Amino acid sequence: MESKFYVLVAIALSLSILSLVGVVLFYQLTIYQSKIGQQISALETKITGLEEELARVRADLKMLRANLSQQGQQVVLVQQNITSPEIVYEKVKDSVVMIKARVVVETAFGQRYASSQGSGFVYDAAGYIVTNYHVVEGAIEVEVFFPDKSVYEAAIIGSDPYADLAVLKIDPKGKVLYPLELANSSLLRVGQPVIAIGNPYGFEATLTTGVVSQLGRCLVSPGMRLVPNVIQFDAAVNPGSSGGPLLDYSGRVIGVTTAIYAQTGEFAGIGFAIPSNIVARIVESLIRTGKYQHPWMGIDGVDVNMEIARLMSLPEARGFLVTGVAKNSPAERAGLRPGTSAATISEGSVCGFTVYSNERIYVGGDVILAVDGFKIFGIADLLAYLEEHKKPGDQITLTIYRDGQFVNISLTLGAFPS
Repeated sequence: MESKFYVLVAIALSLSILSLVGVVLFYQLTIYQSKIGQQISALETKITGLEEELARVRADLKMLRANLSQQGQQVVLVQQNITSPEIVYEKVKDSVVMIKARVVVETAFGQRYASSQGSGFVYDAAGYIVTNYHVVEGAIEVEVFFPDKSVYEAAIIGSDPYADLAVLKIDPKGKVLYPLELANSSLLRVGQPVIAIGNPYGFEATLTTGVVSQLGRCLVSPGMRLVPNVIQFDAAVNPGSSGGPLLDYSGRVIGVTTAIYAQTGEFAGIGFAIPSNIVARIVESLIRTGKYQHPWMGIDGVDVNMEIARLMSLPEARGFLVTGVAKNSPAERAGLRPGTSAATISEGSVCGFTVYSNERIYVGGDVILAVDGFKIFGIADLLAYLEEHKKPGDQITLTIYRDGQFVNISLTLGAFPS
């Protein structure tokens, strides 16, 4: 009995000692954890400070790299200015093609066959070729000629007469194709050097150089529609150059050569190209669906000039005066109002083209001053914004001047009628 008592006492004493040891260990662990927590907090503070410093260093390095890159580019341009065209030519020469088409022409004596010739370039390695619509308009047979003398039959995959663009497709049959890269045409500057490559009068792979003479021009397409943001350049191009690439000095496509301004039919120092940003949107759609739907409002009008501004007591001489609204058009549904008061103006233009000369027009209608907050000086600005940023079904907000007040109107774009 007594031995059992001592056993119990021993057990109780052991438990007490273990408890005491546990308390001491717990206390020490708490102190240790507290110290560790303080150290971690201090380290986190240091890390945060280092991260901020690292971010500043990275920002400084980025700025330094940008400055060095810009200076390097300037040096390269100066050093390679004389030889750049030949470097670009070697880079792109295998990607520019000649296009010959057999077309059907309607005459007073019925249908006749004729030939058409132009230029184009490789768009991708699958065999898609970009050219002008007017080069293959009405074609029943199309052939593509490469600089290495190889020839391929081509199918017209899609065409857009309203932007004068078309996409052909060849079967490369194992031939390695070298697509040209499209540049961002919104970054172009007047005076920037450019290179045109094409086949004028059948002279294959002809290179000419020049500069961007002006930006934001308008052109009337074969589909009798205004094409905005057209590039004007002075590199020599002639019949047969149509559809060829207009390149920057890195060999990227900034536009597709489409027309010249000449009273004799020969080059007079003014060429035009469809900008690459518009080309990219349209070509992708032509490859996918065979067509492209342009955004459409359904309005007629005239660019506001000083004379129109005085007639209507406008706050400033800018914007687009609505003189007509098409029936069942997006403009009619949005409530745009055409002019109702007839007045004679000495001159009125649309996109730089004189369309009225000592003629009567309807004034007093809505004047479009902005679209989605972007200022509108004339129809060219409105068309350029819609063509590069919008599609049928998109909603836009027009800021108009009506009856002495500024009004915002929402309009849902439709598709340009075929």
